[in-house]
Amino acid sequence: MFRLQSSKVLAVDMTGDAVRAKNGSMVAYDGDMAFKKLSGGGEGLRGMVTRRLTGEQMTVMEVKGLGTCWFADRAAEISLVGLQGDTLHVESSNLLATDGGLRTGTTFTGLRGASQGNGLFTTTVEGHGQAAIMSDGPAVVLRVSAQYPLTVDPGAYVAHQGNLRQSFQSGVTFRTLMGEGGGEAFQLRFEGDGLVYVQPSERNTIAGDV
Repeated sequence: MFRLQSSKVLAVDMTGDAVRAKNGSMVAYDGDMAFKKLSGGGEGLRGMVTRRLTGEQMTVMEVKGLGTCWFADRAAEISLVGLQGDTLHVESSNLLATDGGLRTGTTFTGLRGASQGNGLFTTTVEGHGQAAIMSDGPAVVLRVSAQYPLTVDPGAYVAHQGNLRQSFQSGVTFRTLMGEGGGEAFQLRFEGDGLVYVQPSERNTIAGDV
């Protein structure tokens, strides 16, 4: 159903089924398609509450029909992730599209720091099917094992899956070591067994200048 037309264009072949994608990301289609705008940030009561808490205004669209639809967003690189009943945690800005049968939600991932008390939320994708995630530059997939935990700059983090525990480390960050950055800074630490997707470029994060 999902295939890469190029590293920056996702093609989805549909035979009457549906796909959900970031609103405005459709660049072309053939065949007979119907489009419907949906609210983003997760489904059900949990998603509604989280959107209210975070002020998240992400919108997604559902595309259903017969034919092929092509999606892209700001020439970002696209990676396909297959789910076999497991859960993908992904930054909402990095999620391009999901199979219509996959469930999306929002989960609380922890506090940025006791002094700030700000919560961090991430989008979850669960079920069996495919998801397309975006990155600024080709995504790098890093393996985490019991022997080798992984520490990631939050500005480079894209997504993770598997049996992983995520925690936050305050204090020195990569930028601080280079004499840059300011304010309360933190790193993301992953332990367990799974995969972490990072991008070779840093976004601005809600932690400020980290």
